[in-house]
Amino acid sequence: MEEKNTRHTVIVPSYNTLEHLKNTYKSLLLYSNNVDIILIDDASTDGTAEWFKTIKELNIKTIVSPTRKGHTYWYDEGMRLAKTDIVSILHSDMIIGPCYFENMLSYLEPGKVVCATRIEPPIHPAGKEKIVKDFGDEADTFNWNAFESFCNAERTLRFGETTRGIFAPWMLYKEDHLSIGGHDQGFAPYGYEDSDIFNRWILAGYEMIQARDSLCYHMTCRGHRWNAGVGIENSDYQETMNNGRRHFLKKWGHWIKNDEYQYPIISPVYNKKLIINNSNSGLEQLKDWFNDGEDIIIEIDGTTFTQQDFQYISNLNDIIADSGDIGTFELGNIKITINNIKDYSKDLIFL
Repeated sequence: MEEKNTRHTVIVPSYNTLEHLKNTYKSLLLYSNNVDIILIDDASTDGTAEWFKTIKELNIKTIVSPTRKGHTYWYDEGMRLAKTDIVSILHSDMIIGPCYFENMLSYLEPGKVVCATRIEPPIHPAGKEKIVKDFGDEADTFNWNAFESFCNAERTLRFGETTRGIFAPWMLYKEDHLSIGGHDQGFAPYGYEDSDIFNRWILAGYEMIQARDSLCYHMTCRGHRWNAGVGIENSDYQETMNNGRRHFLKKWGHWIKNDEYQYPIISPVYNKKLIINNSNSGLEQLKDWFNDGEDIIIEIDGTTFTQQDFQYISNLNDIIADSGDIGTFELGNIKITINNIKDYSKDLIFL
């Protein structure tokens, strides 16, 4: 594997994560070179703007936003400000390890997106796309020496190893990202914008690569959900995530699906309209799955709708794809009329 020494830009938005951001900053000073760094204070109230004034490194640009816009906005704006062709992002609760950027760069080419391998404390379920190992779950408990030793051993063991997956943190050519319109700001300030852009990158034909020898530690969820500590949930978290969820469902017509390495599984996207007879408040949320198109008409009755019918609705795009026939049929207590079976998924690539 040929090592590349290409200057690039890393973008790190932060919202009330100052103590975690200080660790991110420290790791960038320790383990990066030939890198421009853009640190963004997204209208924090924890002293981040004041701390920015102490940063003197010439390769670090700081931005203080007077209003909160969210990392969905700042990733793209940071790229527009970047003076390099290659860009990457970090969450403000991530700590990079030795040779983090060098190893990612060794796999990168135009038309490819490279993500690193996250190491996380045992807070969330394990998965093949990450390593679960505890080096601390708060900014002041992080074990720097143990983390560095583990990274050095693991990257030697996994040198040159990749899997097909995609998750933050990632790196790509700026033009590849901005040419399709960047992130969908309908997800701002945050919430499922990552799953949306992953789908769009794949539909645009980009190759997804996970570098198993590029390692970072991820405290998890400190950028918006638990920035006051694990289990202390922000008051706006559920509402913001629900808004993102509704936007994703309305746009894609199905919920997020991934394989065992977190590689997205993209179902066809159809123009579907839902008609609810004898509706009730519990059924109104089903409208999130539909875009009021006329190609496919779904009729349900609130008095007979069952949990099994809900499962059919959840998998309706795949069911329609398997059917492939114009006409009307019934599935459980659902009446489905297919007038046109066009797949609109590729229309969602460009914004």
